[in-house]
Amino acid sequence: MSARRGGNTIRGPQSALTDFLAANNISARQIRDDYTRRRQLPGEGEDAGEGPSNQAVEQDGDEALAVAAQAEEDEKKTNKRKRSEKDAIENIKKAKSAKTGKGNAKKAAKKKAKKEDPDLDDSDDEDFEVNYKKAKPAPGQFEHCDICSKRFTVTPYSKEGPDGGLLCTPCGKDLMKDLKKEEKALQPKTIGRKRRKVESERLDGVATGGAKTLVQMCLQRVAQHHDDVEELGDLPPKLLERLSEIFSKKRVMKSKTLPLFLRPDLDSVVVHDAAYLEEDDYHQIFAVVPNIKKLVLSNTCQLKDKSMDYMLDRCHNLRHISLYAANLVSEEMWHRLFQKAGSKLEVIKLKWLDAAFEDEAVRDMVQCCPNLERLKLKLCRRLGQDSVDYIAQLPALKHLSLQISQQVSNDTLINLIEQRGSNLETLSLEKFMDADDAVLEAIHDTCTHLTKLRLSENDTITDSAFAALFTAWPNPPLTFADFNSTRDVDNNNPTGPEEAIGLGTAGFAALMAHSGASLKHLDIASCRFIALSAFLDVFNGAQSYPALEYINLSFCNQVDTSVVAGIFTSCPGLKRVVAFGCFDVRDVVVPGGIALIGIPTAQDAIEQFGVGIGVEEAIGRMVEVGA
Repeated sequence: MSARRGGNTIRGPQSALTDFLAANNISARQIRDDYTRRRQLPGEGEDAGEGPSNQAVEQDGDEALAVAAQAEEDEKKTNKRKRSEKDAIENIKKAKSAKTGKGNAKKAAKKKAKKEDPDLDDSDDEDFEVNYKKAKPAPGQFEHCDICSKRFTVTPYSKEGPDGGLLCTPCGKDLMKDLKKEEKALQPKTIGRKRRKVESERLDGVATGGAKTLVQMCLQRVAQHHDDVEELGDLPPKLLERLSEIFSKKRVMKSKTLPLFLRPDLDSVVVHDAAYLEEDDYHQIFAVVPNIKKLVLSNTCQLKDKSMDYMLDRCHNLRHISLYAANLVSEEMWHRLFQKAGSKLEVIKLKWLDAAFEDEAVRDMVQCCPNLERLKLKLCRRLGQDSVDYIAQLPALKHLSLQISQQVSNDTLINLIEQRGSNLETLSLEKFMDADDAVLEAIHDTCTHLTKLRLSENDTITDSAFAALFTAWPNPPLTFADFNSTRDVDNNNPTGPEEAIGLGTAGFAALMAHSGASLKHLDIASCRFIALSAFLDVFNGAQSYPALEYINLSFCNQVDTSVVAGIFTSCPGLKRVVAFGCFDVRDVVVPGGIALIGIPTAQDAIEQFGVGIGVEEAIGRMVEVGA
């Protein structure tokens, strides 16, 4: 029975006085024994013959004095405890770290105790903490917060305060926030964030060499404090569109900031990231800007039939419509859009449509949009070969960009080029894997007004077909050429077939001979069958390409440092060079005003020599480093 009673002992909460007495090894039994011992001393026995009444009076007086002294002592301890709690609250708010503060406090207390009592060692302190430390309440019990003194239920996640007590949930969260802020402030500042920002600007094609312009600084400041901006005033549409791009990049284009870009006098609305906009926001766009002619909305996750209906009822001058991921618009609404607004539409750009927009919608578009000049259909999963046949019937088409998910035959592509090629100014065919040499032959014979040509991600067209395309082609020189990822892909034959597939040495030489003088944008990424000798012959420093501003050489494994140096010399107007995967490029010194992206070993050279130097000085330094 004794063991059972001992095991079921229940202990309740203890008062501050009880904790103090236990900490000083004082018990009620000891107080009573000391009092009895003092009563039995010889000095107190002289008055024993004065009678029981005197003894009783004296005993009552002693007890009264003892009670009064004890009450006074308890009051002092209570006041002291309140002052200690107040000081603890202030110390918590100013503490740098709970663990550090607790450890320092313990060390200071031990150090002070050792000064007062040299005989006290660490083992005594540990024994004292083990024997008299207050046990923490178990989860589910009630406890008073160390800071606000509110009663709360203890959980396994209750935070510990600097003084060892537990904290309620709100105080624990506030304490952790303060600790994180202080830890972040104490951490050494690194240049990682600054470097990431510089790299982001370089990827955007911005190679700053010196102070930024006043316009750039103002736009960045507006984007930084977007929550405090009430209106943008009469900003020109060009700056308004640039600011919209910055807001979209920073993911702050939301319902609160959208009204900054809406004015009744505008004729265009450009939102490059509408992911945070809701259905009412689209209604607001068409209500505030009823005379809209150009509408560009990307990531239109919440654009629905109701909003499209409202647009058709309010906006009667729509000429340009570009929608990205408008997957909540039904098939019937696409038909109604072309039937009601198609007669005035001149530009249609649609991307990433999965749920609707089939071949029948393209048929209605061709029938109802006779003035359509620019058409872009990319990654619309329900479109097939019939859509290409319908597009061939557009009479005013000048700019065409297609990326069809389903298979399209060569005959269909050739028919499209023969029907519309003579009027085309730009042609983009992406991921037509089965297009062969006959397609390039049709382009050579039919297209005579092209300024932009993109034919990417193809593993069928040969290098000789590319060379034939640019040989004696009556078309004027191109300003935009993109032939990325035109190469043979065979893991069993990494060197490729005997006859090169994709843009190779002969095709690249013919391209630069035909269009090099006017070319502004050149993308030959992953054209891995272009030999090093072809690069050195084209970019030899003697020939000049004054218009070339952008070139992408990524994963052309023949490119080395001499090729990059030749590009710097031969292209005086160069702004951006992309060369991912070119591991033979080392120790590059980049001239001022040029952004070099993707060279894994060029960053040290850029940081070492900086920007703002001329091409000749940069080439000289590269020669010195190479020597």
